[in-house]
Amino acid sequence: MKELVEVIAKALVNHPESVVVSERETERETLLTLSVDPSDMGKVIGKQGRIAKAIRTVLKAQAIKEDKRVSLDID
Repeated sequence: MKELVEVIAKALVNHPESVVVSERETERETLLTLSVDPSDMGKVIGKQGRIAKAIRTVLKAQAIKEDKRVSLDID
């Protein structure tokens, strides 16, 4: 799932080399943290958070297929 977030984020931003996704496992879920260049933050979040919500929706759909729980934080 980490790779899925990386592919989506790199397609959205102007500086794809600065996209970093870190993954942390807890006993209940997987926590993914997306970091991008500060100038690209608006492109990842989108107007009123629509793009961020869409990324989370795609991620949750993949998690359901794999029978896992996932959350995404954007830094």
